[in-house]
Parts: sequence; structure tokens; C-alpha cells
Amino acid sequence: MLAALAVLAGCGQGEAQDKKAAAPVAVPVTTIEVAPKAVPISFDAVGRTEGSRDVQVRARVAGIIEAQLYREGDAVKAGAPLFRIERAPFEIELAQARAALAQERARQELAQQETERLKGLADRRAISQKEADQAASTARQTDAAVQLAQARMRQAELNLSYTTVNAPIGGVTGRALQSVGTLVQPNNDSALLTTITRGDPMWVRFSLSESEYSRLRGSNGKAIEVEVELADGKPYASRGRLNFAGSTVDGNTGTVQMRAELPNPRRELLPGQYVRVRVIAGTQQAIVVPQTAVQQNETGRFVWVAGGDGKAVPRSIRAGQWIGEDWVVLDGLKAGDTVIVDNLARLRPGTPVQARKAG
Repeated sequence: MLAALAVLAGCGQGEAQDKKAAAPVAVPVTTIEVAPKAVPISFDAVGRTEGSRDVQVRARVAGIIEAQLYREGDAVKAGAPLFRIERAPFEIELAQARAALAQERARQELAQQETERLKGLADRRAISQKEADQAASTARQTDAAVQLAQARMRQAELNLSYTTVNAPIGGVTGRALQSVGTLVQPNNDSALLTTITRGDPMWVRFSLSESEYSRLRGSNGKAIEVEVELADGKPYASRGRLNFAGSTVDGNTGTVQMRAELPNPRRELLPGQYVRVRVIAGTQQAIVVPQTAVQQNETGRFVWVAGGDGKAVPRSIRAGQWIGEDWVVLDGLKAGDTVIVDNLARLRPGTPVQARKAG
């Protein structure tokens, strides 16, 4: 009997050890308890920079370019001289216009004197009234001739001033499109001499989808800011503001054209650059989780949640935008859920977990 009891006791201990060995080991994980918090309402897009003003500098009179007065690519102020066109023909034209004006003024004085003299004779009935009327008409004609000569002289002065081509705005000059010695004509392609672009402030053009634009309009007038990320991934130091929003939706793309203005005092942004744009329109309450906690399978994105029974449970979510290292969760989580953030590769549905809070 003693031997039999010893055998039974040994079998019981062996079964207990087998059951203990078969029990799964809890996976140590770190968890966070999610709760709504204020996050920015933002929309991402790809944009392209352009100067806030882009002007073509053209010749307004015909002539030979005598000198280029600027260095290509330099910043110039409004009114700075850029080119000089030969002046001699226009100086001669102005001298002729002045001489013609002096001639007409002399005729005007003579006609006025004749009118005064004949008027007195007509009053004494020494001459006929017809002769007095003809003299008065001649005086009025000379007045008109003087006005015409003055206009022609003003036109000659204006043409002479056009021989110096000045910068219409302040900005950065482009390359010279016509060389010194070239004959330029104001009515053909040779008239285009160069371009000037104002790069401070800089404009960024981009598009938002129709749904994003609707949310942007529904931001209740909150301050809308624009952030720009450069091609190398670095954020631009200054934020901008919207200064234009389209009034129609593009039928081909379903987007609305937008434009932002950013300060660019050090010319870090150049026209024509492609940049990533983020439009921030106030804040909203939303649940966020670390990007490392979000996984994806054939059904979509999901996170692991520590259930009340101490086991891991996958939870499908609908993710929104990225905010730094976090991901906004639009649907699938609620306040108080415990989300697992590490050791995700060892988890399977129903895996026991030994949770400890982050930090």
C-alpha cells in the first residue's frame, strides 16, 4: 500500500508540472491610457513657390542698346536703371518739337495782336465785321496749334525718358535677354529685356480637396496658418497666412486652388521650388497614439489593446493625420482604452500580457 501511494503521489506532481509548463508566459508590454486632447486641424498638400510679383521689363522705344547697367541676379530697388538705349535720335526729335512749339507760339502772339487791332477798327466801323471774325478764328486756330505742339513736345520728352529702362519694382533681376548692341523694337519679341521677381514676401500655390476646403471654411474664422517643409525635410522657420482661396472647384481634379504668403527676408525660398504645405486651422479634441503602436494588415490599420482579462486584443482603427510622432485616431478607440506600444511582434490575439504604464 505504501508503494502504491508513493506512485500515485509522483503521478500527481508530474501532471501539475506538465500543466504549469503548458501555461503561456505573459509578455511584458508598455501601455498608455488614451484620452482626448487638443490637436491642430491641419491639411497637407504639395505646393510650389512663386514670387509675389513677377514683372517683365520691356523696351518702350526702338533703338540700339548702348549699356547694361545692372548685374544679373542682383537685387535692385524700384526705379534703378537697368538698360540704356541710344538717346541721340530722341534728343533730336525733342529739339524739333521745341522749335515747332516756339514757332506756333509766335504765330499765336501775332494772331492775338491782329485780332485786337481789327476788333477796334470793327468797333469804329472802319472794316467789315467779317474781317474781324476771320481774325478771331485765326487766333483760335493758333491756340489749338500751340496745344498740339505742346503735346508733341511732351511725347518727345517721354520717348527720350524711355531710353533709360528702369526697374518697375524692387526685386531680384533675371538674366539679360538682349545683349548690348542689339536693336530692340517695342512691337516684337526683342522688346523683352529681362524679368524682375519680388521674393519677399514669397507666395506658395497649392490645392485642397473639396472636403478639406469645406472643413477649412467651417473653422469659424479662426486664425489659419501655413507651415512649409522644404525638399530636404527641414521645416521653414516662418509661418505664413492664406491670402487667396479659389471660388470654384476644378472639375478635373476636384480641388480648390489656394495661395499662401510667407516672409522671405533672407531669400531662403526661391521661385519654382516644390514644398510640402501644412494648413493649420485651429484645434479639435481627438485621441492620438504613437505611430509605432499602429500596425497594418490586409484589413487596414489596427492597434493592440490590453483587455480587462489581461490579454492582448487587436482593435481596428481609422487613422487621420500625423502630428509629430503621434497619429490621430478618428475612429476605433475611446477614452480609457489601454493601448500597447511595444513588444508588438510577440503579440497574438489572446496572448497574456504583463502591462506596465509608460513612464
